[in-house]
Amino acid sequence: MQPIDFYNIFSELTTEERQIWATWRDYLADEIVPMINPYWEKGEFPKEILPRLGQVVWDTISDRKNTFAEQSPLLAGILSMELGRQEPSINTFTGVTLGLCGRSIEMFGSAAQKERWLVPLLKCEAVGSWALTEPEAGSDAAMGLRTTATKDGDSWVLNGSKKWSGNATFADVNCIWAKNSETGQVNGFLVELNTPGYTVEKLEGKIAKRAVENVLITLENCRISDENRLPGVNSFRDVGRQLASARAAVAWEACGLAMGAYEHALAYCKQRTQFGKPIASYQMVQHQLVKMLGNITAMQGMLLQMAKQDAVEGMASHERASLAKAWCTEKMRETVAMARAVLGGNGILLEYHVARLFADAEAVYSYEGSYEMNTLIVGRAITGHSAFA
Repeated sequence: MQPIDFYNIFSELTTEERQIWATWRDYLADEIVPMINPYWEKGEFPKEILPRLGQVVWDTISDRKNTFAEQSPLLAGILSMELGRQEPSINTFTGVTLGLCGRSIEMFGSAAQKERWLVPLLKCEAVGSWALTEPEAGSDAAMGLRTTATKDGDSWVLNGSKKWSGNATFADVNCIWAKNSETGQVNGFLVELNTPGYTVEKLEGKIAKRAVENVLITLENCRISDENRLPGVNSFRDVGRQLASARAAVAWEACGLAMGAYEHALAYCKQRTQFGKPIASYQMVQHQLVKMLGNITAMQGMLLQMAKQDAVEGMASHERASLAKAWCTEKMRETVAMARAVLGGNGILLEYHVARLFADAEAVYSYEGSYEMNTLIVGRAITGHSAFA
């Protein structure tokens, strides 16, 4: 199924970028979507995909040495969109292993840390995780982190807890953000699986992104070497450098979820017959389909312009990323609900794929800053007044 592009927005891609997009599109359609539903239903990540996934990553988004290839903001967004369109749980896996953990090491790590982790992460021979949010600190993470890091000789001792960290049940390395007990500033630390004092408990009962293994982490006198501290991080401001690009990526993912739900709904309406005619021939169904298409086309246009501006400025703007994240996830939620509705009862069955996207949309709506917090970031930018508590 070809992605919907009603206004030919993706003509902006170069030939090479189109080839990379096609590689990911075909890989997901041929190898991931046909097998994901049982894992989603069980709440397990399909670890057997890692060797092949690593090959696709290495061939398309690495420089085939030891770092990430330079990508245009548009191509990076398109890949997030495609993963959201076809399988959002895999998008979270790659976004956490590569985008959050891997990029943290690339941006803030020592030479030895980069040498040890970047190539294995890029090849998915190692799995990464990233832990900022805590049970009692989400929207106020900049000021409210309770996890502490205390220097003790050549070691650091971590105490506290983290929640939601994706992949952490089996991640080889987790980038943990903690407050330095001496300076009060946020520092970053690489904590490896099976480190004494580092306990990971899988969260059960999720209704969204069920193939992502999210966790509750307990750090109890967890001692790590000073060599595991990310030397390039001195305050939360450094963490914030990643948050804008992450929010931009989630906005693209939201567009992808809406696209996938619409495309499955359109195909269903063309073949589903009621009262002797395909339901696509009825006015009320066409009205819903056109509303979905309008939402998607507006999202695509907004995200294209954001990517162009990011390319000019060399980085994602916090304000633009927050507006895109808030608005696109709201329109995504509306679109997947309409797609689920036009499928009737079949809209809650995994075999038709819309149900999975409908449920996963709830996670996308919430993470990387709630709708409300992102609106306050934009509100501060346009008014000059901070409405944060």
